[in-house]
Amino acid sequence: VENVNTEVRRLSRCLSQASLPSSGSVQADGEMEEQANNTKVEGTLRFSIYYDQLQSQLVVTVLQVQGLLEQSPTRILQPFVKLRLMWSNSEEVEVEECTDEEGEGTAPVLWKVLQECRTRIVKGSCNPLFGDQFSCPLLEEKQLHHINLRMEVRDFDKFSRHSVLGEVRVPLGQLNISYPLELQEDLMIPQKDLVGKVLLSLRILPTSRRLEVGLLKVRTAHSEISSGAALYARISVQCNQSKLRYQKTSAVARCLVTVFNEVTMFSLPECPLEQCQILVSVYEMRTAKRSPKHLIGQLTVGKEKSSEDKHWSVMMCSVRQPIAKWHGLLI
Repeated sequence: VENVNTEVRRLSRCLSQASLPSSGSVQADGEMEEQANNTKVEGTLRFSIYYDQLQSQLVVTVLQVQGLLEQSPTRILQPFVKLRLMWSNSEEVEVEECTDEEGEGTAPVLWKVLQECRTRIVKGSCNPLFGDQFSCPLLEEKQLHHINLRMEVRDFDKFSRHSVLGEVRVPLGQLNISYPLELQEDLMIPQKDLVGKVLLSLRILPTSRRLEVGLLKVRTAHSEISSGAALYARISVQCNQSKLRYQKTSAVARCLVTVFNEVTMFSLPECPLEQCQILVSVYEMRTAKRSPKHLIGQLTVGKEKSSEDKHWSVMMCSVRQPIAKWHGLLI
């Protein structure tokens, strides 16, 4: 009954005011909403979606975000919405060798980002109005069954450290979007998607206090590889909450499995070796596009306060020996 009442309230937002639930039913469901607030983000996102069969393109319009909360009393909220069209082929399923702890909550499916776009920034508003419209060409209507629309509400930061306030995921295969459909969905806790896997090699040298990070291979979802596309990785190490100087690998032409076989060396400061964390960010470069690079995915290896990565623990037990393991590439 609770699930049905929640679904009725969600669908009633798209109807007229006469079909909204009565005040008595809203009061009766108040206790359910208070329990749900503990596991979800405050705010809703209103948008419309439509598949134009004549032009074979998907049209998404971001209308409004309502009910956002101020993150800090001294900082003005500057929300915007980032959209991603995530495509996955049903034939590409299990990633057996991927054992990254961050990917435990994600589905064992390789996703590919078809298109990324973002709305304009609205400064100083917890209920921003957008009205921005985006279109993505789709050759076949059957592709809609393999596409998820992922919309993230973010708070703009001039240093590119945009904080994610919440997200909405819409599986297009479950909707009839042959005509414009307006929806309003509650913001949920952001989650990561698996977009590939990385073969990483680690070796610790305790006497010289050095850490070797080897990037061996990068595998992504099958796509039409452009001749001008190339991949490179940015590797950074954080020890005792202090970041060391990051290092970049060379750019390698992108293919289904991109082989790097490059090793980077980091000199660790005087701190316990167990308090280190490795962040690997994989970027794609294309000379033909307006923006020369964009982030494909990231992975983190190390020891945190509550958990420790298996790869990190095996490396600490096998001193001076390189240990290779596959990790999930998340975005």
